[in-house]
Amino acid sequence: MQKPLIITMGDPTGVGPEIIVQALCSGVFTDLARPLVVVGDLGVLQRAATVCGVNARLQRGSQRALATDEMLVGDYLLPVRALSQLDLAQQRYGQPELSSGRAMADYISWACDACLAGDAAGMVTAPINKQALQAAGVDFPGHTELLADRCQVDEVVMMLAGERLRVCMVTTHCALREVPQRLSAERILTTMRIVSSSLQQQFGLEQPRLAVLALNPHAGEGGLFGDEETRHIAPAIEAARAEGIVASGPHSADTLFWFATQGQYDAVICMYHDQGLIPLKLLHFDDGVNVTLGLPIVRTSVDHGTAYDLAGTGQASSASLIAAVKMAVGMAGKSNS
Repeated sequence: MQKPLIITMGDPTGVGPEIIVQALCSGVFTDLARPLVVVGDLGVLQRAATVCGVNARLQRGSQRALATDEMLVGDYLLPVRALSQLDLAQQRYGQPELSSGRAMADYISWACDACLAGDAAGMVTAPINKQALQAAGVDFPGHTELLADRCQVDEVVMMLAGERLRVCMVTTHCALREVPQRLSAERILTTMRIVSSSLQQQFGLEQPRLAVLALNPHAGEGGLFGDEETRHIAPAIEAARAEGIVASGPHSADTLFWFATQGQYDAVICMYHDQGLIPLKLLHFDDGVNVTLGLPIVRTSVDHGTAYDLAGTGQASSASLIAAVKMAVGMAGKSNS
């Protein structure tokens, strides 16, 4: 029997529970190659179903792998691993408190451990509130750092992906003025190594073609606009090629993405957050997927936040969650989990 894929419920006061219900009721999970189990809270999920206008009935106990209970949501059965029993009166939409943060952390940690133990094929994470997570005593900025620590991995890469474009970040969440100081040939080379290896092992690409972006306009214009290209980026590309990685650049960011969307590259290595996220979200605003590369487990996530302005309305789109689940199923298949 195929190992299940875990979906973590995320912030109980955000849109995570609702998009899980909506995705389930769309019917797209019926023919997946793997069973699904949601790690979360039965009461919160039942409330989400009500918000989405769907009848949900609890069924205590489950014979399905990793699940403790089940919910019949409309015409669809949802296996649930109930890790919390939150007081719904305290779980006000858009206002996470201490119990919310602790629950988020518990969902993530349990799912990660199940993947590491080989009991699950991978995990898909719904959005969390980072401040609530830290208030609950979890000393990490977010999902990625928590998972890297739990998996005992020093280096990971954030990749955002859709049907037409994959972008991978050398630096992520920092001030733009800090980016040049954070760049080094070794850091860029490490990013390329992780991306190339992950695309081979988890996406089935024999020789991934990487396009490496310049930091400065016109790739520095021969040094007129900066020298990061000659000091850091070009040496990293040369070193990667020497290791057999198929990489080209430094490419000027204002033109490269068009060629990438035409299929000439399998991934684009970006020097900073917005350099990659702006074109990615232009093309894949609804169905983009956040993937953590470099972990010993499969982990994908929605490419959006808790969307408190939509929480409790039943109007949030489940497209990114559906894409994240489908991608995780494909990655798990390539990883032979």
